[in-house]
Amino acid sequence: KYGHSEISVALDRLGLQNWQQRKANVKKRIKAIAETLIKTAAERKLQKGEILIAKTFEYEKFSSEFEFTETSDQLKSIQQIENDLSSGQPMDRLICGDVGFGKTEIAMRAAFIAVSSGYQVALICPKLLLVNQHFINFKKRFKNFNYQINKISRAENLKEKEMIKDNLKSGNLDILVGTHAILSSEIYFKKLGLIIID
Repeated sequence: KYGHSEISVALDRLGLQNWQQRKANVKKRIKAIAETLIKTAAERKLQKGEILIAKTFEYEKFSSEFEFTETSDQLKSIQQIENDLSSGQPMDRLICGDVGFGKTEIAMRAAFIAVSSGYQVALICPKLLLVNQHFINFKKRFKNFNYQINKISRAENLKEKEMIKDNLKSGNLDILVGTHAILSSEIYFKKLGLIIID
């Protein structure tokens, strides 16, 4: 028995064709998946997106309030995101790094560009603890700017959730941090411009 599956697994014997056949089938499936991915990427490349450019003075002020000195990797990632958002094509970027390497600041810069361009931002987190942490950090980081930030998860009561939904739909809420609750069919953004997945 292997793993937790109840399905019986047949082993291949050395010298028989079963293994070669199994490998050939897997290669065919991998090729089909790769073709689908290439086609999807090509279709995305042809799509047009909104051009998001931050108001220079306000964005510089926001950036200058970062309490640490940016690393060279952070600066490079921020520049790439600024280029992505202003390119007029849909953005699809992955930022990787260990805890404490400044990924949240990069996300905040992207969010700032989006909200200062008149768009809303959704920040999706896997855990309630992370939602609360991001909500506190975003509120603190954006405190000197007139943007509305809120959170939605199982922790908010029905009345709070309804108010959040109304504000989001009417455009009175700029950044919404939440768990997969953000993906609910009852949640409507007036003008969603950026989705950040943590």
